Amino acid sequence: MVVPVIEIIPSKSIRSDAEREAMLADPGFGRYFTDHMVTIKWSEKRGWHEGQLVPYGPLSMDPANMTLHYAHEIFEGMKAYRHPDGEVATFRPEENAERFRRSARRLAMPELPVEAFIKACDVLVDQDELWVPAHGGEEALYLRPFMIATEVGLGVRPADEYLFLVIASPVGALSTDVNKPMTIWLSEDHVRAVPGGIGDAKTGGNYAASLLAQVEATTRGCDQVCYLDAVERRWVEELGGMNLYFVYGDKIVTPPLTGSLLPGITRDSILTVARDLGYVAEESRVSVDQWQADAENGTLTEVFACGTAAVLTPVGTVKRTGATWRQSGGQPGKVTLKLREALLNIQQGLVEDKHGWMHMVA
Repeated sequence: MVVPVIEIIPSKSIRSDAEREAMLADPGFGRYFTDHMVTIKWSEKRGWHEGQLVPYGPLSMDPANMTLHYAHEIFEGMKAYRHPDGEVATFRPEENAERFRRSARRLAMPELPVEAFIKACDVLVDQDELWVPAHGGEEALYLRPFMIATEVGLGVRPADEYLFLVIASPVGALSTDVNKPMTIWLSEDHVRAVPGGIGDAKTGGNYAASLLAQVEATTRGCDQVCYLDAVERRWVEELGGMNLYFVYGDKIVTPPLTGSLLPGITRDSILTVARDLGYVAEESRVSVDQWQADAENGTLTEVFACGTAAVLTPVGTVKRTGATWRQSGGQPGKVTLKLREALLNIQQGLVEDKHGWMHMVA
């Protein structure tokens, strides 16, 4: 497949240094966006074409756009980090590109070449490099590549036209404080995904389906929802937007990829980092009853969630209908903190990148 050339059309009205610095001082998550975005078109007749870096701005969309009616969209999330020498690098973009292709395949959308995906991200980061926060904290530039159908019509079928875009947003550490472990609600009424469905694709429909359970969790004083499998309602799968890990002393366990879980890139990285640090790391099923029993008898020493936005976040309290229990006395566990630091050190360029995960951009 031919990788489209990306034409550079810089904005004539970029934010001033003072405006940008004010936003970087307190970026939050997804509140502010950089001056540019990248777009690449696809059509049945022409394939991938007309790649452009253009000023960030609204899209013009017909009310009968197929995405609005049939949720024909996919997305990714990744970060660019400023290293101590001032250089900028993204974390494992090849893995994001491959997952993006798998999501596209599952939703009968065109598959963007890996090289084009990475190039589009690189071009945007290079152009808006001043938006990458300074080295020294957990701040980063969050990249959101996504693709939508652009064909107009109400027929239920794959579209003949699509648009791939990349936008970027400076972000701080997620609002979850690593020293304040989160509280989890175990949902036994709702499921996130079913076998044979789209649970392993990164598409907005999965997240929309999680919102009702999240509202219910919030009313119970919880930060996140944990879902069980759709068949037996017994096996722990994942949170609404993060994967889960269980720590048994020197062994860490994460639920296996059954086809209904999202194959998280942070999840995969932790398996490797844990083994590098001498832990036993494996994928195996954990039942909700086992979780409760092992937490109460002390064999399950820690639980944490992981994802691109939050990196690693400790779980302190778990609630389900009729029961509540705590992990690590409600405090962050030492294994969780050690793994978190090790992964952040790689991402931030503080230690040797033994696995070649960091992709240098600018």
